[in-house]
Amino acid sequence: MESETFWLGRSPLQLTDVLALARGERPMALWQDEGYRRRLRMGQQAVRSRLAEGNPVYGVTTGVGASVGNSIPQALQQEMPHQLLRFHGCGTGRILEQEEAAAVLVVRTASLARGHSGVSETLLERLCLALEHRLLPRIPAEGSVGASGDLTPLSYLAAMLIGEREATLGGRLLSANAAWAELGVEPIRLGPKESLALMNGTSMMAALGCLVWEQGQKLARLAAAITAIVSEVCHGNPDHFDARIFSWKPHPGTEQAAAWIREDLERDDALRRDRLQDRYSIRCAPHVLGVLLDAASFAKELLEVEVNGVNDNPLVDPEQGDVLHGGNFYGGHVALAMDTLKTAIASVADLLDRQLTLLCCPETSGGLPENLVAQTGDGALVHHGFKAMQISASALTAEALKLTMPAAAFSRSTESHNQDKVSMGTIAARDGLRIAELTETVGSIAVLAACQAVDLRERDGQAPGRRAGLLRDAIRKVVPGLEQDRRQDDDIARVLDLHRTGNTGLEP
Repeated sequence: MESETFWLGRSPLQLTDVLALARGERPMALWQDEGYRRRLRMGQQAVRSRLAEGNPVYGVTTGVGASVGNSIPQALQQEMPHQLLRFHGCGTGRILEQEEAAAVLVVRTASLARGHSGVSETLLERLCLALEHRLLPRIPAEGSVGASGDLTPLSYLAAMLIGEREATLGGRLLSANAAWAELGVEPIRLGPKESLALMNGTSMMAALGCLVWEQGQKLARLAAAITAIVSEVCHGNPDHFDARIFSWKPHPGTEQAAAWIREDLERDDALRRDRLQDRYSIRCAPHVLGVLLDAASFAKELLEVEVNGVNDNPLVDPEQGDVLHGGNFYGGHVALAMDTLKTAIASVADLLDRQLTLLCCPETSGGLPENLVAQTGDGALVHHGFKAMQISASALTAEALKLTMPAAAFSRSTESHNQDKVSMGTIAARDGLRIAELTETVGSIAVLAACQAVDLRERDGQAPGRRAGLLRDAIRKVVPGLEQDRRQDDDIARVLDLHRTGNTGLEP
């Protein structure tokens, strides 16, 4: 049905659209409107007309980067698109996950579909076909400085289209050429400027940024629930989350976080209060989480401009027939969004690490057993409960905090001083993914500790509140309570899976 298809060229993408398309939850197709298709053809014709008139076009009649002074003879210009992508085949590091690679494909196609890149309808339709069949490039994560776009990573997308390098088809690893053969489709031959259009953009950093944005929001909601449970089991003061406090300094994210915590603290009987004021990791939790939520809103605004923007070089004005040389490939806004968001996410890891310590110390937990050990009597002496889990959470938090150094601060001159100011936006996005992964793991450890505390309070006759009971019951379906010391790495992995698949009952 048309309502289910996202028509590229008709409507702008929201970040949720990018994620749904990358996960195969919606089909993507090129808008069939004849006026739109005609405009695409006009853009391609503008490039051809400029070439026919003998006017220079960067990356077609010239070399690229600092080699722009090289004049490419007409007899060799047909080779230029393929040679350009080949010498950029020098990516290193881990291979992007399939969801990540699919997001890159979606975002790059969306930019090219704006009609200012001079590419053919055939190329755009081939990208849509690849996504439909989950034919995805194998993209190494490293090798982009984030200006001139993501040249090296995106060369792997361009190479897949011409049947070179490796790909996955429905999750199976094979050569790109073999993948196209299975689909009964010949690899395409790129026309003038088309490989440069595919490679010279911010689509990898923006695509990864969409994933970081989503993870940040989910982490904020998880951390709000954990905060409520820790406050409850430690007999904290629920008045810290009174709506009036936040209305008097109304940052939207802080108000939202406090509302979640109030909702999660709801219970039939009055909460016990052992203190007038709790430690900052409880009392100020809405403010910490509010920074993350507001950073996510800020990042969303920047990323949606980037995702829907035209970011290669040179650009084409289809109506006027002009070919314009500029720098829209500079990823500074993505770098800003990611450096901001990753710092806010790491701060949540730090918050949860502090809350875990409160749970494990009797003097701050309202008398819970040290390290949340469930054994009693002499048997408790040989069990250590969550002692090592604290150490792991501390190590993960330290690593997350270490990565918050702004990637944008490390701009450096490269490529013979042609790319002499670069954004490092892709590194910032990769940092964001890693920090989110570390924080999710800290959150999983904190969830396990909070649920252990709920069990211990229940054993002593304190019934859990609404959220404490719901989350504990969800966790206990996959992880039993810690009655005696055991390995807990499998427990962490199971809770991580619950969080990532959205099966904790929490929605941002």
